[in-house]
Amino acid sequence: MEASYNNSQACRHSQSLFDLAPDSVHVWSGSQEQHPDAIVGFHKILSPDEQEKASRFKFEIHRRHFIAAHGMLRRLLGNYLRVGPHQVRFRKSKYDKPFLSEEFEASRLKFNMSHSGGRVMLAFAIGRELGVDIEQIRPDFGTQEIAERFFSRSEIEKLRSLPVSVQAEAFFNCWTRKEAFIKAIGEGLSCPLDRFDVTLAPGEPARLLATRVEGQPASRWSMQSLDAPDGYKAAIVVEGQGWNLSVESWDNGR
Repeated sequence: MEASYNNSQACRHSQSLFDLAPDSVHVWSGSQEQHPDAIVGFHKILSPDEQEKASRFKFEIHRRHFIAAHGMLRRLLGNYLRVGPHQVRFRKSKYDKPFLSEEFEASRLKFNMSHSGGRVMLAFAIGRELGVDIEQIRPDFGTQEIAERFFSRSEIEKLRSLPVSVQAEAFFNCWTRKEAFIKAIGEGLSCPLDRFDVTLAPGEPARLLATRVEGQPASRWSMQSLDAPDGYKAAIVVEGQGWNLSVESWDNGR
């Protein structure tokens, strides 16, 4: 279990960790299984709407995970914006993608969050749209049936051609890359997953091969796999080229 967030430690930590250059992308990786004291602290900085949403979860573990993930997001955004985490305000696009409210527009700070199976990843950039996704690998997920329903024809054929022993890994390579892309373009599940093609074979670099999404040529975006804990896959899609990735642990940089 990761240690709880200590605000005094964060104040002593070099603020340079939260200096984002236009050619930099920061990703933070952490566990949603936080110490009870940390959960209490996170809950206090959530907005009333977030607190109310947390209270609606049927299972306690899901409530804790929600509070941890959104508390981490607020802590990190507060550090990047140089404001208190409780001061961060959000808006949503027509497809429900969250972004910062008007008062923070001058910062040009973009962010995205993904969580699965107790892990969370949060990504940040200046002036670049981005999407991040992490998924817990589940060999019993019915990967072939889901692929046949949602993946593009070329992805389905590639998945079928691989040895059965690696098909689950390949499926989650594909799934995380596709999820990261639709989150980056801000259309969510309104964008059919078969309208673009990504690489998926184990060991093959993550790439957006082609898109059939209006106004979203593949050349506009870059894609990269992210290191993830055993049993997980993760990927990020960022607008533009020539950016440098920095990955931090919640333990190391909080």
